[in-house]
Amino acid sequence: MPGYSILLDCDPGLDDALALLLAHGDPNIDLVGVTTVGGNVKLENTTRNALQLREYLRFPSVPVSAGAAEPLTRTFRDASHVHGAGGLGNVVLPEATLPVSGMHAVDFIIGTLRKSPGAIHLVATGPLTNIALALEREPAIARWAASFTIMGGSYTRGNATVAAEFNIWADPEAARIVFDADWQAVMIGLDLTLQAQANGVVINRIKQLGALADELIVPLATFYFNPNVPDWDGQAVHDVCAVAYVTRPDLFTVVPARVDIETTGEFTTGMTVVDFAPSIPNALVATKLDVDGFWAYVENVYARVAAEHTRD
Repeated sequence: MPGYSILLDCDPGLDDALALLLAHGDPNIDLVGVTTVGGNVKLENTTRNALQLREYLRFPSVPVSAGAAEPLTRTFRDASHVHGAGGLGNVVLPEATLPVSGMHAVDFIIGTLRKSPGAIHLVATGPLTNIALALEREPAIARWAASFTIMGGSYTRGNATVAAEFNIWADPEAARIVFDADWQAVMIGLDLTLQAQANGVVINRIKQLGALADELIVPLATFYFNPNVPDWDGQAVHDVCAVAYVTRPDLFTVVPARVDIETTGEFTTGMTVVDFAPSIPNALVATKLDVDGFWAYVENVYARVAAEHTRD
């Protein structure tokens, strides 16, 4: 039996798709549900991508529930300039035949965690709107979740702005609610995820996996890589790190910290203000990745799924 039940709240998205692949392919993970949020692209696209990936990767029994299309208070701002207009770069998947769940993502998150308190690990790889709405409606989910891991934030610099990482910048009010909740969030931020770059050596190994690599993994992992940018050794697989943390925390160095979210700064809105010497920490912040161990783990899981596709 799988050792970790995961509910993945996401906005696919190049690296969200690769995170879904990991969550589906790791035999130690039971993916109990996928919820979608507007983020990298509009909600209609993130939901379509999740549905298509569910059928292409063959986990048809896992429910997919659509959630918030817009931030709590702000105008929606996407990252289609990074992920492509549809969200999956140049990847074109068959249209999904199975429908989205009739349950709103917020209701699904609350109901799933209520049904199995202490058993399900909640992972968020997009803006935190769904999670914030769920907390506002039922604060107890912070106690029901076995753990809560987010890909978002940074303790140095951002990527949406100089100060802010995209997932936090997209809905900072939601992020503030989430970090102020009654749990210890694990923040897998840019400082960590930029260590997980799919460089040329990694891509050459993945290319050996056959059709799955050709059709999905390599196009997703190289879509916006620019070899002309100094010190850029490959495209980072940000969201994969958040899923990997749940099953392989041994690959990560984390430090207790206090994380607060800036919501009003003229130049710093969306910044995660991280204090590594707090009196009362509210988070574990990832600082260092065992890069070789990470890729050995991820590539092994991807190879398992690729082998299944080859047999079929």
